[in-house]
Amino acid sequence: MSQQSPNPGPLVGGPNDPEHDPSASYALDRDLTERLTRRILSTSGEAVLSHAPGTGQPLAHIPQSSDADVEEAFKRARRAQAAWARTSLDVRAELMLRLHDLVLDRAEEICDITVWESGKARKEAYLEAYHVALTARYYARTAHKHLDSERRSGVLPLATRIDVNRVPKGIVGIISPWNYPFTMALCDGLPALMAGNAVVSKPDSQTMLTALLGAELLDQAGFPKDLWTVVAGPGSRVGTGIIERSDYVCFTGSTATGKRVAAGCAERLIGCSLELGGKNPILVLRDASIEKAAEGATRAAFSNGGQLCVSTERMFVADEIYDRFVERFVARTEALALGSGHSWETDMGSLISQDQLDTVQAHVNDAVAKGARILAGGRHRPDLGPYFFEPTILEGVTSDMVCHGNETFGPVISLYRFKNETQAIAAANEGNYGLNASIWTQDGKRGRAIAREIKCGTVNINEAYGATFASLDAPMGGMRESGTGRRQGPEGIHRYTEVQAVGTQRVWGFRPTPGMSNEMFSKVLTSSARLFKKLGRP
Repeated sequence: MSQQSPNPGPLVGGPNDPEHDPSASYALDRDLTERLTRRILSTSGEAVLSHAPGTGQPLAHIPQSSDADVEEAFKRARRAQAAWARTSLDVRAELMLRLHDLVLDRAEEICDITVWESGKARKEAYLEAYHVALTARYYARTAHKHLDSERRSGVLPLATRIDVNRVPKGIVGIISPWNYPFTMALCDGLPALMAGNAVVSKPDSQTMLTALLGAELLDQAGFPKDLWTVVAGPGSRVGTGIIERSDYVCFTGSTATGKRVAAGCAERLIGCSLELGGKNPILVLRDASIEKAAEGATRAAFSNGGQLCVSTERMFVADEIYDRFVERFVARTEALALGSGHSWETDMGSLISQDQLDTVQAHVNDAVAKGARILAGGRHRPDLGPYFFEPTILEGVTSDMVCHGNETFGPVISLYRFKNETQAIAAANEGNYGLNASIWTQDGKRGRAIAREIKCGTVNINEAYGATFASLDAPMGGMRESGTGRRQGPEGIHRYTEVQAVGTQRVWGFRPTPGMSNEMFSKVLTSSARLFKKLGRP
């Protein structure tokens, strides 16, 4: 939640009793927030006041960047990138490993700010810090494997040498979302840095402080000044400015906005990776462990209040175990601990904003009005905080209901009973999305076979999403309208490089030797082609 403020100074006016009115005092230390916000490149004189979604308390005035500020950010980044591209992989890797340690050392501070800004449960905030540390370590340890020059076969053995290089794109623009403000602000940029690029980052306005803390840690790890610059402001101004100046754009957000980003990149003939929306399915097969599947389904649906790109919103359960599974799933859901504090025991925190709450409430109301049944939850909980909504299980959802095919991005899941696995797979593949799926079965081989039929970029067997997302060597991204490109793994760093082929010719060139006619040369080439085929050469 944010509101425009003409003055980035202290909060004035209003009630004088913070004990009874959360809007009366700042939640965070002003020295801390001013230290972080000074990292934003801003000369506009404008600021936005941000609030904690869990309590409504003011957090900080966020300076806003002008288009001129964006231009300056790219000028600084280009100067820094020119030197950084000449820095050895070993030096880059050393800095990544320093960042790994810094993130783990300061995980409590990262959790504190993340919880304040996003309203999520502390255990979810910790996983963000953990994921960033894993990302830094993975690309530090695998840099040579992914980026060293590679020898390929030349056309003429011994006479032709081919080297394939991976050179940096230049400046990578990263536009990151609010739902995982630490990991999404950093995890895509770390491989960009490892590949020799600079980054201009635009985090979401609702969670700027968390992203700025990440930028501060990069500085403290020893990364060069201006290699990672941060700008802030509306997408129409700052986001567009990034697209117009970047050499590559990485965007995480809604499908509608992603299409506009893709169009802007296509106009300039630059690459982009887009991780977009989803309506993710979970299949609970007849041989699944009911207790394990119920526990996993609870995490799949309600982690971070369902505000997770890979969370589950549609669940298909085999008829043979449906009633027993639903009983356990409802019981686990009703046992979840909701709250807005920093306790490690909280299971689910707040939604991020009034807009998000309105969407969740509208989807549930529409479904109920058209005949769906609420098995658990279904209520706004203002007694816990302004944007809390109970984890909600719906049954009897039909195709005429808004929540059937549209992404809710909240703690709402619809249950469907199936008798035929082929029909369940077809139902899971309905719609235009294809980000993540989860399959529960005691037969891993069978689960992996079914996974090949699911149109999703990641599929987890007997896990909600962590098996793929926490495995840094595994690519993560969407099919269809859930996006294009991949983060993590070799794909996650190769997207930030240009492939360059270098051919070195020895002895003689690709031409007739002195005294040889063109006709004779063509016969030599024909004979060599036949010989190489017999020898098994590609």
